[in-house]
Amino acid sequence: MIPWLILAVVAVPLVVMGFVSMRRRTRVYEHPAVEDAAARARTEREFAEAEAYEAQWRDENKDHDRERMP
Repeated sequence: MIPWLILAVVAVPLVVMGFVSMRRRTRVYEHPAVEDAAARARTEREFAEAEAYEAQWRDENKDHDRERMP
């Protein structure tokens, strides 16, 4: 009985605190507090490049998809 009480009083709160601190740390890294204009411009440029590449890829593979379809 005593080991179960020790587990409930010591281990469970430690696990909960570890989980909360990991969530807090992850949230900080995933969502930076301040995004400057240069970072925002870089992100927009990367999205524009990705969309242009996707359009180019679709144009190049348009015929390939038709060959597979019966």
